[in-house]
Amino acid sequence: MATPFMRTIFLFFCSFLLSVGWSWGGVVRGRVTDEKNENLAFANVAIRGTTTSTATNEQGNYQLRLPAGRYELVFQYVGYKPHLESIRVFGGDTATVLNVKLDPESYKLREVVVRATDKDPAYTIVQQAMQWRRYHQREVAAFKARAYIKTLARFSDVPGKILGLVKIGPDFKPGIFYLSETVSEMSFRQPNVVQERMISSRVSGDTKGISFNRASAGRGLNFYQNVLKSGFSERGFVSPIASKAPLFYRYELEGSTQQGALLIHKIRVTPRRRTDPVFSGHIYIVDGTWRLHSVALNLTKDAQLDYVDNLRIEQLFAPSPGSSDVWVMQSQKVTVGFTAFGFKGSGYITAILSNYRVTPTFPNRPTPTVAPPPPSGKEPEDAPVTRESVADVKRQKPKLAGLSREVRRQSRQAARDTTGQSMSLGKMKRGEVMLVEKGVNERDTSYWAQVRPIPLTAEEVKDYQVKDSTEVIRNSRPYQDSLDHKRNEPSVGKFLFTGYVYNNTFRKQQWYVAPVFNILNYNTVEGTVLNPEATFTQRTDDRRTWSVTPALRYGFSNKLFSPSLAASWQFDAVKLARLSVRAGRIIENFDPRSQLTPFINSYYTLLENRNYAKLYRRDGLELGYQWELLNGLTVQTSASYFNRQELFNTTFKLWVDREGQAFTPNAPIALERPDGTSFGRNQALTTEVQASFRPGQRFITRPDGKFNLSSKYPTLLLRWRQGIGGILASDVRYTMLEAGLRHSVSLGLLGTSNYRIAAGIFPGSPRLSFMDFHHFSGNRTYLAADFSQFQLLDYYRFSTADKFLEAHYNHHFNGFILNKVPMLRRLKWQEVASLNYLTTPTAGHYLELGVGIEHILKVGRLDFYTSLQSGQKAGTGVRVGLGF
Repeated sequence: MATPFMRTIFLFFCSFLLSVGWSWGGVVRGRVTDEKNENLAFANVAIRGTTTSTATNEQGNYQLRLPAGRYELVFQYVGYKPHLESIRVFGGDTATVLNVKLDPESYKLREVVVRATDKDPAYTIVQQAMQWRRYHQREVAAFKARAYIKTLARFSDVPGKILGLVKIGPDFKPGIFYLSETVSEMSFRQPNVVQERMISSRVSGDTKGISFNRASAGRGLNFYQNVLKSGFSERGFVSPIASKAPLFYRYELEGSTQQGALLIHKIRVTPRRRTDPVFSGHIYIVDGTWRLHSVALNLTKDAQLDYVDNLRIEQLFAPSPGSSDVWVMQSQKVTVGFTAFGFKGSGYITAILSNYRVTPTFPNRPTPTVAPPPPSGKEPEDAPVTRESVADVKRQKPKLAGLSREVRRQSRQAARDTTGQSMSLGKMKRGEVMLVEKGVNERDTSYWAQVRPIPLTAEEVKDYQVKDSTEVIRNSRPYQDSLDHKRNEPSVGKFLFTGYVYNNTFRKQQWYVAPVFNILNYNTVEGTVLNPEATFTQRTDDRRTWSVTPALRYGFSNKLFSPSLAASWQFDAVKLARLSVRAGRIIENFDPRSQLTPFINSYYTLLENRNYAKLYRRDGLELGYQWELLNGLTVQTSASYFNRQELFNTTFKLWVDREGQAFTPNAPIALERPDGTSFGRNQALTTEVQASFRPGQRFITRPDGKFNLSSKYPTLLLRWRQGIGGILASDVRYTMLEAGLRHSVSLGLLGTSNYRIAAGIFPGSPRLSFMDFHHFSGNRTYLAADFSQFQLLDYYRFSTADKFLEAHYNHHFNGFILNKVPMLRRLKWQEVASLNYLTTPTAGHYLELGVGIEHILKVGRLDFYTSLQSGQKAGTGVRVGLGF
C-alpha cells in the first residue's frame, strides 16, 4: 500500500511533468472566415479524436494552447462544410498562425419519391427524431466536463429619464456594462442532478467581484425536452422535435449533405401561427441515428418574449470521447437584443464544454434505421430517393422498453462512482448545485491567457484595460462622491412614487425616505397622519448588514405622537442569521397582514365614506431572531410585550359625502364576538416560533455567503404562537397552532399553478383579545394589493379563535388561451383563474371563484370574482391591481 509520502512524491512528479509539457507547448491561433472573407463568429474549433475544443470570438479569431506535436483541427460552423487541417505545434511557447476559410455546405435537394398523401420529406425525418427524442434525452447517464463561459452585455442607447420621471444615474452609459469569464468543472447525473465547482472568475473592472455565470443554467435549453425554459418568458417554448411539435411547426427540407459517414439533413422550421411559443430557423438532423447535429433557432416578440426583443440559440453537438454512439454538446451561444424603458442593447452568453468523461446509459445503442452508404461514384443530380411516409415511420417506433429502468440503474451506478475520482468534483453538500471556491478572482492575466479558449475581441480587450486600470480611481472616495452627487439629486418622481435614496457608496451606506403616499395618509382615528420614516442601512463586503428605521408618527385629530424604532442586523451570510428589534408606540391594524394599505384606506375614507381600517395602539418591545438551522429549514422566533389600548374615532371629515353612507365605529365586527370586540386596555406577553422546511432545496455557496434556489417539493410551514399569562401582568393566555403547505408547479404550456393551504386551531379555552385572533386577509375595495388572498371576504367578520382551514389556488395560463384569439393575442394579455376557500365553525364553507386578465399594459391586472357562502351566492366584484 502506498504511503502518504509516496503519494505526495507521485503527485508532485505528475504535476511537474504536466507543467513541463505545457510550458514547452505552443499556441495555434488564426481567423475563420466565410467564402466572402467575412468573420465567422463563434465557429467551433476542435482537436480531432480528443475532448479539447474552442470557438472563435465575435471577430472570428481563435486560439488553442497545445503541447508540442502533430494534430488535426476540425473547423465547424452551422451551415458550412467542416474543414480539416493537419498542423504541427512546435515547443518553446511558439505561436503558429492558421487562417481557415469555410465554404457553405452544399445541401442537395433531390427528387424524393413519396406517397401522394404525404407532405414534405422533412416531416418523416422530424418524425424519426421525435420518436428517438426520449432515448437521446437519456442516452448519457452521467458526465463530467470543463466549462468556459463568457458573458457580455452592452448598451447601445441610454435614456435621460425612465418614463420621463426617474432620472438615470451616471453609471449608465452606452458601451459594455458587464463582461465576465469563468472556468468551472461540472457534473451531471440523470434525471437532472447538476453540480458545479467554479475554479476561476474574472469580472471587468471589479477585481473583488465574482461572476454569476453558471454552466448549469443552460440545462433548460435542451431541445430533447418537450418544452424549453429560457428565463425570458413566464411560459416555455415548444421544441421543434417535441412529441406534439407538428401541431406548432411547419417543416421544410432544404437539403442534405454527406459529412464523412454522416448524412446531415438541413430542415427549416417555421411557426404554424405567428404568435405561438415556438422557434424559427434551422435544425440539422443526422440520418439513421435521428439525433440533432446542430441548431440555429430564433425567438422574437411574436413568441411572447417578456424581457428581450429577440433571442437566438446556437448549439453544436459531437460524439463523446470513447463512444461514437453517444453525443454531447460542444458549444452553445445565446444572443439577445433588448429594448426597455428607453434602454437599448444586446448581449450574449457563450459556453465551451470540453474534457468530457461520459457514462453512457446503454453499452450499445439500439439498432437504428441505417442510412444508405455514401455512393462510390458520382450520383446523377436527378436520381430519386425513396423515403417512407410519416405513417410508415410511426409504425417503426424504436424499441425503448426498459429505458427508464436502465437510466435509473446507470444513474445509481454513476452516483456511486462520484465517490471516486472519475466523476467527482470534490466534497459538495447535499443540495449544493454550485460551489465557488475562495480565491477564484485572484488569477492574473497570464493565467487567463493560457486557459481562455476564445480570444478576446478588440472591444473586450479595451474594456478590460480601461476598467481594470481605472478601478482604483473608480473606487476612490472622490470619484464615488462625484457619482453620488448625481445619483442623490432629488426629483418629484422619487418623492411621489419610489421614495428618495441618499447613497454614500464609498462607505457602503444608504438612507431611504419613504414616498409621500406612505408618509401622509388619513383615517378616522387620527385624522390627517404625518408618518415620516427614514431607513439607514450599513453594508459590508461580506454581506453583513444592519439597518435602523426611526418613525415619528403624529395624528393631528387625536393629537397623538407615536414614535417608534425598528432595527435589524444580518450577521451571518451563510446561515442567513438575522436579529431584529422594534420598540415604541405603534398604531396598528387589528390584522397586521391586511391588504388595506394606508393609501387605499385614505382614498376610501375621504372619497367613498368608508373607513375600513380599524386601529389600536400598542406600546412596548418586540425581539426577533431568524436563522437557517439546516439547508431548507428556516426558523423564526419572536418575543414581545405590549401595553395595548383601544382607540376611537375622533374625526368625521371627508372630501366627498356619499348619500346613505356613514362612517362606522373603530371596532371590528366578528361573528365569534357578537357582544363586540371592545377590549379597553390590556397587557400581552407573547412568543412565537415559525418554521419553514423546503425539502430538496438547492443552493449556491460563494465566498460571500449562501444563495438559496428553488425546490421541486412543496414548502412545509409550522407556526406556534403562545400568549403567556401571569407574567408582567399579562392578561392573555392562549395557544395557537398552525400548519400549512405552499408550492408553485409549472405545467408547461398550460401555465403555472400556485397554491397555499393552512389549517390551525386554538386548543382549550383561550383568553385573548380580538387582535390575537387569527385573521383572514380580505378585501372590500376594488383595489387589490395581493391577488393571492381573499378578494370579497370581509376584513374581520370570520376572524376566529377556534379551528380553521383556508386554501388559495391561482393558475396563470401565461397566454395559453388568449394567444389563440387573433385580435387579442396582439395585446399579449394573459388569463388567470383563482379559487379561495375558508371554513371555520362560524363561517361554514366560504368559497371565492375568480377569472381575470393580467399583463394589461404590461403591469395591470383585472379580475372578476363571485363568492358562495354555504352554497348560497354571497356577492360579486371586480378587482384591479398590479399583475406582472
